[in-house]
Amino acid sequence: MMEYRRMENIDAKVSLLGFGCMRFPTDANGKIEETQALKMIDMAYQAGVNYYDTAYPYHGGASEGFVGKALARYPRESYYLATKLPIWEVKTIEDAQRIFDMQMERLQKDYVDFYLLHALNKERWNTIKELDILKWCEKLRAEGRIRYIGFSFHDDYDVFKEIVTGYSWDFCQIQLNYMDKDTQATTKGVELAESLGIPMVIMEPIKGGSLANLPEDITKMFREADKEASTSSWALRYVGSFDNVKVILSGMSAIEHVEDNLKTFTDFKVLSDVEQQVVANVAETLHSRVQNGCTACKYCMPCPAGVNIPGSFGVWNEYHVYQNLNDTKWSWTKEIPDEAKPKNCIKCGKCERVCPQKISIRKDLERVQAEMEALFD
Repeated sequence: MMEYRRMENIDAKVSLLGFGCMRFPTDANGKIEETQALKMIDMAYQAGVNYYDTAYPYHGGASEGFVGKALARYPRESYYLATKLPIWEVKTIEDAQRIFDMQMERLQKDYVDFYLLHALNKERWNTIKELDILKWCEKLRAEGRIRYIGFSFHDDYDVFKEIVTGYSWDFCQIQLNYMDKDTQATTKGVELAESLGIPMVIMEPIKGGSLANLPEDITKMFREADKEASTSSWALRYVGSFDNVKVILSGMSAIEHVEDNLKTFTDFKVLSDVEQQVVANVAETLHSRVQNGCTACKYCMPCPAGVNIPGSFGVWNEYHVYQNLNDTKWSWTKEIPDEAKPKNCIKCGKCERVCPQKISIRKDLERVQAEMEALFD
């Protein structure tokens, strides 16, 4: 039977597995492959998944329309629908209203259950306060157009604390997995939200797929503990072992992902103490492969030569930890343009004089360039 958890403050009974609607299968033109995606939604729904999470920008704006059409085949009261307001597009309350009206038209729904202020950070939180967007959300709630007000989050713990204590939220959504438990909102954020009675929805439990496709020696550590369990299931069960986690979003892009997740969340089991130690050992081993201690604080930026220093180190460290060539190639070619690559370093040393981690940046940039060239050039 599917695992359900209750958000006590709003009396919502939600499936622990939530369907994240940002990674549907796509065709050669990058469009949602609707036949396959509908099968995936049907399989999840029939197995008891009742939480579906989309957003204004997902799939280039196509996700909301597709999700609305897919869910229209089911009784409206049988599922919860979540979508998000892109704060970066909002300069006035009129902008917010225009976007919301567009979302409702795309979704073809009279109301949205969970409405999130999308990807909040310090700057976007300031925008929300300046424009009094929460008052506008409350007006929509009073009109019955949204039921619950929340936010998703991408910043550090101090900003999370400011936001989560700054309003009487119905719920909140953070990134959490066993590799990122000390970044962004952190596990301290999980504890804080629980102390405030604010239920949590979790995104990136498998770190964008990185924790599903691990190096063979790491996979072996999991297999020795349970030869039947997928690496994804370990990551999902880790997150589901927190009491205040009520929904875990999985951005599924193939039928096989749905099948494996349903296996994990049917008769769900939290991690035992022994299994928690296995996960801790895996995380420690993976973290030990990080090449330098760059925290992407950006004190080194801007670089006089235009080098993306933290971005280059991020690609390099991710490659050594997860050894995923496809992801590394995409990041190296798409996220670090030629003019921002380490080869442009002029060895001025400005970055090293301000680096809090005392990293030998010039030397490490040479290593990054040499390794990436050996891999891809």
